[in-house]
Amino acid sequence: QLVESGGGSVQTGGSLTLSCKASEYIYSGTCVGWFRQSPGKEREAVASITADNSATYADSVKGRFTISRDKVQNILYLQMDSLKPEDTAMYYCAARWSRCSSDWRDWDYWGQGTQVTVSG
Repeated sequence: QLVESGGGSVQTGGSLTLSCKASEYIYSGTCVGWFRQSPGKEREAVASITADNSATYADSVKGRFTISRDKVQNILYLQMDSLKPEDTAMYYCAARWSRCSSDWRDWDYWGQGTQVTVSG
């Protein structure tokens, strides 16, 4: 129901764009967002966006990442610029039938994840 794509390996300072295709049922009237998890660390919120396009970002990515949603094609995007080695993680797309939350345990639907590796 949520399928991510766009991960990969990039040098420090580079850019990647993640995409998440969702079913219309999940995508409409929900909060959708991105989380990430590194080995040995808890899953953390990266960015989220409401149905009326109000976006929230983690402090660590503000000014570098941009979340957006295409309501026609039911696709969620995460544009990641000025990438740093500490951005290396598995990135997950998620959706919630309620207002946005930074706690991953509050979310209802998850994608399988896409790996982002930043080196150099």
